[in-house]
Amino acid sequence: MGMTMTQKILARAAGVESCRAGELLMCKLNLVLGNDITAPVAINEFNKMGATKVFDPAKIALIPDHFVPNKDIKSATMAKQMRDFARAQKIVHYYEVGRVGIEHALLPEQGIVAPGEVIIGADSHTCTYGAVGAFSTGVGSTDMAVGMATGECWFKVPEAVKVVLHGKMKPWVSGKDVILHLIGEIGVDGALYQSLEFTGDGVADIDMDGRLTIANMAIEAGAKNGIFPVDDVCREYLKGRVSREWTAFDADEDAEYSRVVEIDLSKLDLTVALPHLPENTCLASECTDKTIDQVVIGSCTNGRIADMRMAAKILKGKKVHENVRCIVIPGTQQVVKDCLEEGLVDIFIDAGAIFTMPTCGPCLGGFCGVLADGERAVSTTNRNFVGRMGHTGSEIILAGPAVAAASAVMGRVATPEEVL
Repeated sequence: MGMTMTQKILARAAGVESCRAGELLMCKLNLVLGNDITAPVAINEFNKMGATKVFDPAKIALIPDHFVPNKDIKSATMAKQMRDFARAQKIVHYYEVGRVGIEHALLPEQGIVAPGEVIIGADSHTCTYGAVGAFSTGVGSTDMAVGMATGECWFKVPEAVKVVLHGKMKPWVSGKDVILHLIGEIGVDGALYQSLEFTGDGVADIDMDGRLTIANMAIEAGAKNGIFPVDDVCREYLKGRVSREWTAFDADEDAEYSRVVEIDLSKLDLTVALPHLPENTCLASECTDKTIDQVVIGSCTNGRIADMRMAAKILKGKKVHENVRCIVIPGTQQVVKDCLEEGLVDIFIDAGAIFTMPTCGPCLGGFCGVLADGERAVSTTNRNFVGRMGHTGSEIILAGPAVAAASAVMGRVATPEEVL
């Protein structure tokens, strides 16, 4: 029996010829990631272990993106602990304010992740890097501490769900609609501790920003990881970003899957997820009775330049509804520069939106857009759990940038066709 993409990557990292679902493997790590919330906990555990040096300063990434610039004394203290650790350990991939971006947008952009690598991060959306053909998954802060000290982590080899994509997407439909549709079909536990492996001729129709969005939300289906093949689109993206050698892995024709899900991209329409789970999906056109108080366009899921461009196309020459606060959050400093150079910032501001620095901010109810009791937001973020963006009495509707921008104009869930 052949192996899946994930099985091949894990087997090589463990130094074995092959592996099967359910086996336990100790794997060498290519990168260990932490942020300003999770890294301080890991640093404490690192010290408790009696560790004195990280296994490789070039294979640790510490990204202060959740509460930075610091919103209060507690967040400042946590950021300082990570900063001091990074300096003491001479961490190569530490990004201070002014250079930092949202971790899962920043690392692919900077070429810090590559095909065939094994990456763990103390953040559940570390699965994002499967878009470039890596095995990447979220872990707890204790596992992060051990990974920083030893450069190893054990895994139970996951079963795999084969997601076959066909055809081409309609205008305005994006990777966010693809992953929301999939989660709506299989449920938030539909791929529990399994690998979502995307394949099919439709993959070529999804750009890298879309693939990063899809892989980012694999965890919302319960998946251990999500992964795409390394095709010409991916290779072009990696060109000029990744200078080190890397290895792409393709699934064997006789690889074993727990199930196969087929998606015809040409039949997908703009999709949203209603409160309070990402699986509560419906077509955006069927939810236009939902009035809103806030729109968030950005995050590690949809804060890339393609998302900014799509939102700007809809907001150009329009005005944000008088009852709506629209917050646009670019994923990285490079996205900020691109938005400035392309005139997108002018479009956002002229429409009545606020354009901020890269931050996780409101996604986790941190700052820069926390919701009050009874408020409802349309957001391009990845989770709409109870209280995720603020008060437990608030609501979040997940959507792609097209629906989010249209909703900001209409003051309710809306589609681009209603605005343009």
